[in-house]
Amino acid sequence: MFLARVIGSVVSSKKDEAMKGRKLAVLRPLLVDEANPAQFRAGANTIVAVDTLGAGLDEVVLFCQGSSARQASGMKALPVDAVIIGIVDTVDVLNHKIYPVKS
Repeated sequence: MFLARVIGSVVSSKKDEAMKGRKLAVLRPLLVDEANPAQFRAGANTIVAVDTLGAGLDEVVLFCQGSSARQASGMKALPVDAVIIGIVDTVDVLNHKIYPVKS
């Protein structure tokens, strides 16, 4: 499992029949900043994932990739490589709450 922020969505009018009606989200993986473990830093890549939970823009989510993604409920027969499997409420690292950020 990995953490990521939802940064967008993908709309595809032509796709595999099994993927019809599936919401696709663009994710930016999050890493704990080594210089300051009390905050995240964005990874360099982006990932498109099937969103079965209805995550919104800018939310932090848990996702899995590869064969693990197909183990998520209803994904076994789908041609997917990444699936959102949780919407994150809080993240604590080394006794510091790094999500949500206090304002």
